Amino acid sequence: MPSVFHMLFMGDCMKNPNCDPLALTTAVNTLAVAIAAQANDEQLNLIAAVLNQLGDTLETIAAQREFCR
Repeated sequence: MPSVFHMLFMGDCMKNPNCDPLALTTAVNTLAVAIAAQANDEQLNLIAAVLNQLGDTLETIAAQREFCR
């Protein structure tokens, strides 16, 4: 059986009949709560900024790949 990570990020979740469509948002929320429990406000601001930049960069890469096809 594939790992949860593989099912959420590597597989085609929408075609998997065993995949809960809310699983990804639940996992992200759980991760955010776990991080927040261990970090102070200053650290949370830095983590949020880094993850926002990561998301923006990944979106830019995906858009460029799509454009170049």
